[in-house]
Amino acid sequence: MSALFTPFQLKDVSLRNRIAVPPMCQYSAVDGLTNDWHATHYSSIARGGTGLVIVEATAVSPEGRITPGCTGLWNDAQAEGMARIAASIKAAGAVPGIQIGHAGRKASANLPWEGDDHIAEGDPRGWETLSPSAVAFGANLPKVPKAMTLDDIARVKADFVAAARRARDAGFEWLELHFAHGYLAQSFFSVHANLRDDQYGGDAAGRSRFLLETLAAVREVWPENLPLTARFGVIEYDGRDEQTLQEAIELTRGMRRGGLDMLSVSVGFSTPKSNIPWGPAFLAPIAERVRREAELPVSSAWGIDSPPIANRTVAEQQLDLVMVGRAHLSNPHWPYYAARQLKVERPSWVLPAPYAHWLERYAVAE
Repeated sequence: MSALFTPFQLKDVSLRNRIAVPPMCQYSAVDGLTNDWHATHYSSIARGGTGLVIVEATAVSPEGRITPGCTGLWNDAQAEGMARIAASIKAAGAVPGIQIGHAGRKASANLPWEGDDHIAEGDPRGWETLSPSAVAFGANLPKVPKAMTLDDIARVKADFVAAARRARDAGFEWLELHFAHGYLAQSFFSVHANLRDDQYGGDAAGRSRFLLETLAAVREVWPENLPLTARFGVIEYDGRDEQTLQEAIELTRGMRRGGLDMLSVSVGFSTPKSNIPWGPAFLAPIAERVRREAELPVSSAWGIDSPPIANRTVAEQQLDLVMVGRAHLSNPHWPYYAARQLKVERPSWVLPAPYAHWLERYAVAE
């Protein structure tokens, strides 16, 4: 059997293989509520044979949305819709996960296909953004955010806890905290966004405090037997990469001690001036270093859409899970495609029986 199709166990959760669908924003919600689009999208991908499906970045508060089309988990009506999605993912044989987060200074943006920039001042669809410091991201996101007070920080941490509790009660079995991609938590860690001189800024320990405290607060309400994970940008490709990576690994060690079970390794995306070396599985060697030095299981995405590459990253112990995103959008049955490419025995049975039976029975006739 290929490494990609070996089972994976984390806490009390068993994945049928090492393939996971990472959070991919659909920007199709209204007032944070899911609808038929989300229900069909997630159940279809789950039927494709993946081990884990993580629902898109879901805001912990209205201000935490990236765009007006983002899903939310700040009220019970939203939780009811999410419960139906979690149940449909599980019924299809995958583990249901969800990512919760706060967009920080990148919030109040237009949909990607409608500009991917900040909503104009005066537009009633927009809202005030928050960040550790009153520093704009720049480029297409020029809006200057409000520098958070200590009361703001306490409120946002409480919002994470409330969303985690709703995710738990909705039936999700895997929780991912969005600590990456230039959003609020990443901004606290970033020297590009955090210019504070109090306990939440300054050196790496100060810049790590919000992430560690948020994790600790969520840990109190998330079941101990279920995976608590985070997606975190450990590198910026901004010219200070080694220093950032060393600080990120030290923070990851702290998160592991605080109850984190896995890290999804990503890029910080905290500055538009980064020079990212895009390429096949370009983060896999970085993730392997985090895995080794922080002594924590890791996953990663970005450029892992080829079955041989995905299999190699697991076989060589760079990654414990591979996050296959865009390839699932073009082919929701990507695991079946991968099983055939890797010559897995009886590859049709990666899919549910109503598909697998007929595909196997008439395979000779293809």
